Amino acid sequence: MNAWQLLAVGLVMLLGLLGVLVPGVPGQAIVWAAVAWWALTDTTTLAWGVLAGATAVLLLNQALRPLLPARRPAESGAPRRSLYVGGVAGIAGFFLVPVVGGPAGFVGGLYGAERARLGSHRDGWASTRRVMRAVGTPVLVELFACLLVVGAWVGALLWG
Repeated sequence: MNAWQLLAVGLVMLLGLLGVLVPGVPGQAIVWAAVAWWALTDTTTLAWGVLAGATAVLLLNQALRPLLPARRPAESGAPRRSLYVGGVAGIAGFFLVPVVGGPAGFVGGLYGAERARLGSHRDGWASTRRVMRAVGTPVLVELFACLLVVGAWVGALLWG
């Protein structure tokens, strides 16, 4: 696979990660399709292993989805922008501090956006808790599953 194709796969994965944050966009399916595209083009044992692992992680996430609270953005009272800021911070955090940076970046970005919007620490933290209860937990779990898949793909490219 040449560099342009790898860049295209990476951009599709980024689109899928951002799609997790937008209701109605199948972010997990987009990320999985990008891994499948790469594995079908690369055809090494490592590529097929990453595809099998990605399939397992995303299917497990789908199976656990009914156990998570439903997304209820209207109950949180926060604008969608705060959730988007949290999502982008979670994506950046995952790559800056592998694995643990994803959830920490998500919650930290969400808190930062809410504190900037509301103006005080107490109100920002209370709003962050409300958003996490209403919307954040299912989004965070889905985003984390997709980030694990993208991280495995990046690892396969670097060390494969």
